[in-house]
Amino acid sequence: MGAHMKTTIDLNDALFDAAKAVAGRRGETFRSIVEAALREYLKSSAATKRQPFHLRRHAFKGKGLRPEVAEGSWEAIREITYGGRGG
Repeated sequence: MGAHMKTTIDLNDALFDAAKAVAGRRGETFRSIVEAALREYLKSSAATKRQPFHLRRHAFKGKGLRPEVAEGSWEAIREITYGGRGG
């Protein structure tokens, strides 16, 4: 499969032990198990390409902005929202 590169990865101890045990039972190396798992992951990731996200349209019935907030005053919006209750 071409050239090999040495690298270091940090694995959970239980995962490492399980992979070593599987490799031992199958008469394979830890490296071959990791390479096979990584190849399978990459193949399945390529096959399950995500669809682009589309935000659903949410229309509301009404007549647009209330006249008191049409000019965009935050004070007016806050007063209408909280109605004198804190805010």
